[in-house]
Order: sequence, then C-alpha cells, then structure tokens
Amino acid sequence: MARGAVTCLIIFVVICGFLNVKGQKDIILLNEDNWTDMLKDEWMVEFYAPWCPACKGLQDTWKQFAAWGIDMGIKVGQVDVTASPGLSGRFMVTALPTIFHVLNGEFRQYKGSRDKESFMSFVVEKKWQQVEPVPYWKSPNSVQMSIVSTFFKLSQTLRLIHTKLMEDFGLPTWGSYLIFAIATIILGALLGLVLVCLIDLIYPPKQPIIITTEKRKLKESDDELGDEDIKDDLLDDAEVSDQEKSKSNPSSPNARKRKSRRAD
Repeated sequence: MARGAVTCLIIFVVICGFLNVKGQKDIILLNEDNWTDMLKDEWMVEFYAPWCPACKGLQDTWKQFAAWGIDMGIKVGQVDVTASPGLSGRFMVTALPTIFHVLNGEFRQYKGSRDKESFMSFVVEKKWQQVEPVPYWKSPNSVQMSIVSTFFKLSQTLRLIHTKLMEDFGLPTWGSYLIFAIATIILGALLGLVLVCLIDLIYPPKQPIIITTEKRKLKESDDELGDEDIKDDLLDDAEVSDQEKSKSNPSSPNARKRKSRRAD
C-alpha cells in the first residue's frame, strides 16, 4: 500500500514537472538572429527588459498564456530589448512591456488588458482583426526600419564602449566624451574626403583652357582687324547717310559744294 502511494506521488511530481517545463519551453526566445521566424504563422510576442517591474509582474501570466499556445495554434515569444536593442528599434518599442500580434508578416500592437483570459480571447475570438496593422513604412521587415535597427545597435555598442572606458580603464566621464568627440571629428573628416572623391569621380571638373602666346597674338590681331572693319563700316554708313540727305535737300551747303566739285 505504501509503495503504491509513493509510486503515485512520484508520478504526480513527474507530471507536474513535465507540465511546468512544457510551459516554459512554449515561450520562444527571439533575438537578432531568429526574429524572422515570427514572419511565418501566428505569434504573440512580448518585448520586455529584466529590470522592468511591469515586465516582472507579467512574467507568470505570460507563461500561463504560453502553455495554451499549442491548443490555440499560435506561438508565444519574448524579446529581451537589453540583449537585442536592434529589435527594439525595428519595432519602435517606446514602452515596456509591449506586445505584438503577428500573422503572416502583419504586425498589430496589443493594447488590451494584461491577463491570460484577455490574451486568449484576443487570439481565439480574433479580436486582432479590429486593430489596424502597422503601416508599411513602419513595418519591422521594411528597409527603413532595418536602417533604424542598425542605428539602435550602433548606439548600444557606443554605450558599452563608454561603460568599458569608465569601469575598466577608470576614465572620467568627460574623458570618455572627449575620446568620442575626437573620433567623431576624424570619422567626419574621412567621410567628407570620401564624398569629395566620389563627387569628383562622378562629375569630374572641367579642364581649364590654356591660351598660348601665339593664340593670344592671333586673337589680338583678329580683334584689331575687327575694330578697323567696324570703323570702316561706320564711315561708309556716314557717307551713305550724307548722300541721302543731300538728295533729299539739294539746297544744303554740302550739296552745293558737291555739285560745284562735279562741275569742275
């Protein structure tokens, strides 16, 4: 009798342990490497941070909800924004915890109550259909959000370098900022040089026109000839105009003089 009771107790403990482990394994941890898995099938994903009090309060509820994931036909995941800062930028996470419903690459932010029943009804009753999906230009799998994600990862890297300089090397805060300022100036100068070289390569400058001495003399002589031609033309025009005036007014002195000359 005692052996049977002990056996039943052991079986009960094993089953409870199995269910507990099963519930924990149902939460899929997502990061920079496997986040694209949520682009397939239906997901509920929580963005959290270990230091966030609200996230800690939601943890047990999220595990209970994840235990029903297989029955509901969905996958339940979590993203640690401290370990994957690029994903927080990609999804534009501004508050914690943030929950997204994902179905075949469409993202909708969940803003309902944070209890197991509300999560389950949101999925089973398809209440997510009443929520507008994230627009394309803010979609996490778009090109522009990939660029934002890169900047977030860069900022996290710079923060880690700043912390390392102060803690490991004992630099003061102003010393770390000074190093970053010098590095920024150097990188800016290098980028400016690269841009100038690219612009010169794409739009090369025009070659200056070099005028030799002979060409200059020819040009000056041409200019002098041009001036003389202009003067001759002006004189011819003046004579023609005088002749026309004399014809129109034969009593003028110039006409008399010209007539007398012809008579002579």
